[in-house]
Amino acid sequence: MRNLIVMSLIAVGGYAMIASCGSSAESKKAVPAIADAEKYYSADTSLIPHDQFGDAVRYGRELMVNTAQYIGPDGSAGKFAGNKLNCTNCHQDAGTKAFSFNLMASHENYPQYRGREGKVLTLAERVNNCLTRPHNGKPLPLDSKEMVAFLAYLKWINSFVPKGTHFKGAKNLAVSFPTTAASPEHGQVLYQANCSRCHGPNGEGQWNADKSTYVYPPLWGNNSYQPGSSMHRVIKQAEWLKNNMPFDKAMPGKPFLSDADALDIAAFVNNDAIHPRPNPKSFDYPHIAEKAIDYDHGPFADTFSIAQHKFGPYTPIIDYWKSKGIKPIY
Repeated sequence: MRNLIVMSLIAVGGYAMIASCGSSAESKKAVPAIADAEKYYSADTSLIPHDQFGDAVRYGRELMVNTAQYIGPDGSAGKFAGNKLNCTNCHQDAGTKAFSFNLMASHENYPQYRGREGKVLTLAERVNNCLTRPHNGKPLPLDSKEMVAFLAYLKWINSFVPKGTHFKGAKNLAVSFPTTAASPEHGQVLYQANCSRCHGPNGEGQWNADKSTYVYPPLWGNNSYQPGSSMHRVIKQAEWLKNNMPFDKAMPGKPFLSDADALDIAAFVNNDAIHPRPNPKSFDYPHIAEKAIDYDHGPFADTFSIAQHKFGPYTPIIDYWKSKGIKPIY
């Protein structure tokens, strides 16, 4: 059960700094005219152009894969991330793996409205949300070399997927909801059987040889992601787990865990009653009718308890929202 942190890296600031070099990138990509429903899309790194834009793309990919090395607490390019996680822990294969918080359409999809912030966000702001929440750090300057590199990389991988339509693996795999709440107790049993061999019996993760980052990231504790991060939501994490974990048993589109088991593991990992996390600066969602149903901090646009929002059962919440003409978000 490898690579579990949610860090959603998407950026827009600094576009002007790389736009003049975009012509060579445009000539070295293959964009399908329409989405192939059976195809998984990837980005061929051999096609990164050998020019200034290509240099920014390569650095952006390095930042995705080796975030801690460059902008972590001991980063060589600046100390922005507050922990030693890497973007690719959640956005696997540097954001190109199907059903793994895939980022290949992010450059096309932003700016977009985000209920968590209650405003339209640019790509750069979305990148910085990841640095301040899952990474428990501080924002990159919008005109920094690192922000421009993130943006360049996201623009480049966007060139390999169909435009204006969904493609296979762009979103996480959906989970069906059981009639009962997710069980942290059963999740603990499943965690020890499937996850502890990599992430440790106490969710501490496994360091690499020099402790500059993790081979397998911590899933709770002060070195893990904050409450309010996408991975801290039980449904959202379960969707990710369904496709990606255990890493040596699940295959793209071919889950190993059942939906109920994925929800139970997510409930155990995100059980704040037993697992400490860094304290967030805010819990966002200024408009409560836009709050995700598995977000466990009130107030809510319904009468359901914090525990039910956290662990379910979720179907009664969904039905209630729909009866009030409110679109349930999860």
